[in-house]
Formats: sequence, structure tokens, C-alpha cells
Amino acid sequence: MTEGYGLTWDGDRVLAALSDASMDGLLVAGEHLLQTSSGLVPHEEGDLERSGEVSSDPGSGTVAVSYDRPYAVRHHEDLTLRHDDGRQAKYLEQPMTTERDVMLALIARAAGKPLKG
Repeated sequence: MTEGYGLTWDGDRVLAALSDASMDGLLVAGEHLLQTSSGLVPHEEGDLERSGEVSSDPGSGTVAVSYDRPYAVRHHEDLTLRHDDGRQAKYLEQPMTTERDVMLALIARAAGKPLKG
């Protein structure tokens, strides 16, 4: 007669670990977006660039990248404004598209960590 093995499944603990790891991945992806967009933000004195930040709300599972200056939206949306070489409007929108795969990979890598341990 062979002896059996028992398995205890703690689904709530597993889901919590996956949720925490996914949030960590979202934060890393947000930092990546901030870094990439900082190189595109219109830059005269650097105030707009320095105002960039990543914020999160773990309760809703969201992460946001924002620039906090009164003129941030105008410089993002107004395609008629002139900017220094390498700087542009759509400084957040464009890297959200071009860096999509990188950010998804960052999230996936972090989210998978609890499953490897």
C-alpha cells in the first residue's frame, strides 16, 4: 500500500500574492513610462519634466503617470505648439503605444514571481 500525499490549497493567499505582484508590475511599468515620457516632455526650464510622477491606488488596482503643471494638458494635446528637438506633444500617449510590449512584459514578469517561488 502506498502512502498518499495531501495538498492544501489556500486560494485566498495565492490570489493575494498574485494581486500584490501584479500591482508591483504595474508600478514598474509606470516608472518605465515616466522615464520614457520624461525624455519627450517639452522642456524649457524643466518644471514640467520634474513634475512627473507615478501614483497608485492598490484598492482599485490602478497606476497613473501624470505631469502636474497647469500647462501640461495643453502641451500634451496642442499639436501646433513648437518644442525643442526631441521634445513633443503627446509625450505620454506616444510612449504608451511604443512601449506597450515592454510594459506588458514588466507586468507579466512581476506577476509571475509568486508562481516561481
